[in-house]
Amino acid sequence: MHLIDFILHVDKYLEAFVTTYGMWVYALLFLIVFVETGVVVMPFLPGDSLLFIVGAMCGAGLMSFPLATGLLFVAAFLGDQCNYQIGHHLGPKVFKWENSRWFNRKAFDKAHAFYERYGGITIILARFMPFVRTFAPFVAGVANMNRAKFIAYNLIGAAIWVFGICAAGYFFGNLPWVKANLEKIIWGLILVPGLLAIFGAWRAGKNDKAAGTV
Repeated sequence: MHLIDFILHVDKYLEAFVTTYGMWVYALLFLIVFVETGVVVMPFLPGDSLLFIVGAMCGAGLMSFPLATGLLFVAAFLGDQCNYQIGHHLGPKVFKWENSRWFNRKAFDKAHAFYERYGGITIILARFMPFVRTFAPFVAGVANMNRAKFIAYNLIGAAIWVFGICAAGYFFGNLPWVKANLEKIIWGLILVPGLLAIFGAWRAGKNDKAAGTV
């Protein structure tokens, strides 16, 4: 319940933190974004809503927009790199289970082929999907996606995600209507991308079944 309250009222918590601890808020923000994107067991931390609120606070003069977005960009990039590295190191260990129920070589080969063909756009789009953004770089590492390609798309995805959402908060976050409906907007940032991801997974599974019956 405390976590849900923090996610839905992150603006109040951050404002109180800035008032109490000042510049330490930048370290807190860096840690939250890095952990959400870099630790595969922490997909529930607020990402999109946090960036929007940070932009709004910058627009209100409570924080520095260049400093906040620069640090968050670095945190987002390093987080995905860390997650990719964890998956990359775990991959070879998983290969040893080829004949066990825990590992399906055919499924792995399909995942590897998918990331080689579509992995770039997946890494970028996953940034805007709660939970998915935490697991996408991990799976890319396990699937042994080309490292140079992953780094390039990670840079692009981190830049669009951080600067795009923070800029939206900076320009629109302090409008009276937005402030009055902030909780609904935060729910939207959480639910809409998640529903789109579920729908996409359902369509992909349906297409795979249809292809298998042909």
